[in-house]
Amino acid sequence: MVEALADTRVVLVNGARQCGKSTLAGLLGRTRDAELRTLDRAATREAAVFDPSTFVESDRLLVIDEIQRVPELLLAIKERVDTDLRPGQFLLTGSARVLGLRALPDTLLGRMETIELWPLAQGEIEGEPDGFVDAIFELGAGFRHRTAETRSGYIDRIVRGGFPEAVARTSRRRTRFFGNYLADLVNRDVIQLTDVQRGAELRTLTQLVAARSGQLLVPGSLAGLLGLSQRTVERYLTLLEEVFLIKRIPAWSRSPSARAVRTPKVMYVDSGLAASALGHDEASLRRVDAPLGGLLEGFVLSELARQLSWSTQLADLFHYRTKDQVEVDAVIENRRGQVVAIEVKSSTAVRGEDFAGLRHLYSRLGSDLVVGVVLYAGQETLSFGDRMLAVPISALWERRWT
Repeated sequence: MVEALADTRVVLVNGARQCGKSTLAGLLGRTRDAELRTLDRAATREAAVFDPSTFVESDRLLVIDEIQRVPELLLAIKERVDTDLRPGQFLLTGSARVLGLRALPDTLLGRMETIELWPLAQGEIEGEPDGFVDAIFELGAGFRHRTAETRSGYIDRIVRGGFPEAVARTSRRRTRFFGNYLADLVNRDVIQLTDVQRGAELRTLTQLVAARSGQLLVPGSLAGLLGLSQRTVERYLTLLEEVFLIKRIPAWSRSPSARAVRTPKVMYVDSGLAASALGHDEASLRRVDAPLGGLLEGFVLSELARQLSWSTQLADLFHYRTKDQVEVDAVIENRRGQVVAIEVKSSTAVRGEDFAGLRHLYSRLGSDLVVGVVLYAGQETLSFGDRMLAVPISALWERRWT
């Protein structure tokens, strides 16, 4: 954020509610003697609506919190920075994808840098930066990691999630936080900011999507369960993505004629919210019949997505699935076309057949596949042939690798 303000006129910090955007912007603003204005306050919001041009006038850095409340301000900001080219004039925060708002009168494309802020990553919670993405691309099949983390510990992390408020609470109080968060998100950020009339169906949709964490997102099947049109469900899914509740992982394919499925996967931005939406806590997820696999995969995907927002390796996250049901949970491809492919298993042991999808990709990619990894709940790294490794899930955040 500091670097962006040094050379960009407007910086937008976008992300889920309660993930620390306002706190971070406020801390930076105070170090720069900035003016801070939050649009969550009714009087401030009224002033912004009444006279946007005067509202954005300032000789100092102006921090505006929750900019999506008055999107008309963006046009006033555009007019101001078009006549004043100095960097670091505005720091905005938003809990919705501002550039996707339908009421947006104009955009700041070319004048604004957007920084997406996620709930805390596991490494941030532990007090050390995560670096798995960079390390696995650098070390490839030479990557090694051992851990004392257990399957039970992974379940605790899934249920805890990464919202600062949730991390600081006990299990019972965390459940209350997640319940209130989901209710407020639907009733306040989605229904009040749009013309959605069917709040009950939208709330049910949040549960259905949570149950599909780490799976393909098929709006048609959801429409049938909800008794809504597919078009309506697709619109609701877009709204849930715009308020940072869910994120779609696009399908990967290098050839338009390949048999790869184009359907995206879906994950909750926070695994604790996903578990809460399904009514699960630590005890229920430790049962033998618990639906841990999807929640664990969503947890891993969200950790990878967080790391890609700060890794030195410029890469994108995909999933892979063919019409013949060959699949790979995560495909990370960098700008040079190099790929790290990842499968996620909730078991403490790995079998040779767990690498079937990874070996299929290796046959397609050859030397472009840096390494195929099965992340599992065991405690040591094991080799399963050329460029194939079984690696403990904790390698995502524990910086103990060689």
